Formats: sequence, C-alpha cells, structure tokens
Amino acid sequence: MSDPDLNHAREALKMLDHLVVQDIFLTETATYADVILPASAWPEKNGTVTNTNRQVQMGRKAINAPGLAKEDWWITNEIGKRLGLPWSYKHPREIFNEMSKTMPSLNNITWDRLNKENSVTYPCKSPQHPGEEIVFGDKFPTLDGKGKFVPASVTSPDEIPDKDYEMILTTGRQLEHWHTGAMTRKASNLDAIEPEPTVSISPLDILKNNLNPGDKIKVSTRRGTVEIRVRKDKSIPAGVIFIPFCYNEAAANLLTNSALDPYGKIPEFKYCAAKIEKIWSFLDMKILKKFVVLFFLIIFPLTSCSTISEFNEKVKGDGVPYIPGI
Repeated sequence: MSDPDLNHAREALKMLDHLVVQDIFLTETATYADVILPASAWPEKNGTVTNTNRQVQMGRKAINAPGLAKEDWWITNEIGKRLGLPWSYKHPREIFNEMSKTMPSLNNITWDRLNKENSVTYPCKSPQHPGEEIVFGDKFPTLDGKGKFVPASVTSPDEIPDKDYEMILTTGRQLEHWHTGAMTRKASNLDAIEPEPTVSISPLDILKNNLNPGDKIKVSTRRGTVEIRVRKDKSIPAGVIFIPFCYNEAAANLLTNSALDPYGKIPEFKYCAAKIEKIWSFLDMKILKKFVVLFFLIIFPLTSCSTISEFNEKVKGDGVPYIPGI
C-alpha cells in the first residue's frame, strides 16, 4: 500500500520463498505472508518508545491482548531462541538496560527514572538533568561551530504531463487516516467521517471535464487505473489531482512512479502524469437514452421534412411517429 507502482511491489512479494509478517491487523502485506505473528497494540504491552522529538517515553500495559496475540519483544525473543540464540529475556526492562550499554542517546536515562518521570528527552547530561529540548542552541557539531547552507538546483520530475496524460497526480495523507489506514480505517468514528476514497479536483477542472462532485471517474497513469469518486476542492490548482493513499479499494500507489530522486533516493510519490475519464452511470445512460429518443421522435423527423405540413403528415394517431426499435 505504501510503495510506489504497487503492482511491482506485489509481484516482488509473490516471488519471496518465505514471508513472515508481525502485526496487530491483517494488513495487505499480511495477505501475502506464509506466517503471521499476532502482535500487541500500544495499550497491551509494557516498554519504551522514542519519538522524533527525542523523547524516551514509558508505556504501561493497560489491557490484555486478545486471543493468542503476544508482546513484540516476546515474539522476537522466542524467534531468537528457536534459531539457537541464548536469549532469556523475561521483561522489557532487561532489553532496555542492554540497549543503554550501546546507545549513547540513552545516557543517564534509566528504566527506573522513566518509571518515575514518564518521559525524558535526550541528550541528557546527568541523571538529574531534564534533557535538552533544544539542540544546537549555541553551535553545530562542525569545525567552526557554524551551520552550512548549500544551494540546491531544481531537478525536473521523471515524468511530466503530455497529450496522453494531461494532468499531474499527487498523493498524500488525510487528517482522519494515518498512512495506509491499517488502524484508523478500523476506527468507526474516523471511518464514518472519511469512509471511501475520493480524488480532489479543482472547480475549473470539474467544469472543464463535465463532471460533478460525487461522480465516479477513472484515474489512469502509465502504471495502472483506479475508479474513484470526485471531490470538489478549491485548494487544488488547475491541472492537478490529489488522491490519499490509505484506501485499498482505490490504491493511489497503483498509479505512482517508482523513479527515485537522484540524491535522497525517495520515489516520486508527489508527481506523475495522469488522466481522468468519466464513468457513465446507469442514471447517465437513462438520460442519454431519453435524449436519443427525443431526437428520433421530434428533431430528426422535423429536420427531414421540408415543410410543416409534411411533418404533420408523418405524425399519426397519438401524435408520435413510429420509430423501429424505440
């Protein structure tokens, strides 16, 4: 779900000799697994977590895991034992203490301290120091202590719009659904707010393509096609469409380009050429049929007559000319 050119990723997973997935839900990746190890969610286990704000936080078990689900450290420990490793961890505290011996970021941050203070920010200069919320306040770790600005030139996208694919597709997240929606789409309140995939299109492009909000359309790139409903969005520039990538039923990454940025080696999730096509609904077809009937009943007979009297001659009985097949 989160890899670009998703069909390529799926084919790669199929080629694996053996795939083991450890998760709390049956994700799309797990459907390709030979073995699924049921893990535990955040409130179902003890242990620490470190976020990108450099806070080391203590997590405490509040409820039991369902069924045969186990805490992550226990699963890893059991795999190690079955591989012949002399692992005998009995509690996350033992694992944290071992991590502290090899990770400088955990200096002066102990399990007991976290139990007492709940969280500590690293780097931490002493067992009593609260931790440095701001780093590089005085200088950077360079020879002269100064930061370095490097000019960067703009690199063209790997794939740009053309006459066959005239629009730009960009992808991203929604407020209500995190990443691929593996957890948030199972939250009834969040799923009620954003229950189905939509493609956000500018009002100008909706008008230009004779669309209406709620219409189902095809979005295609050189890698695939998805069917998805239209959402009118004034914040979207003309010529651009946006699809969140959390919906398996209209996976945006079936469309995205796997070409890598030459420096960061990040796939081009945010830019590829695309086209949109309206899908004719049953209601659309009924309206079209009525128009065709109207044409053959009234307009065509009228245009094929040189005079009004000639047209009147063609209209018999109930005033409707006979059109075979209508």
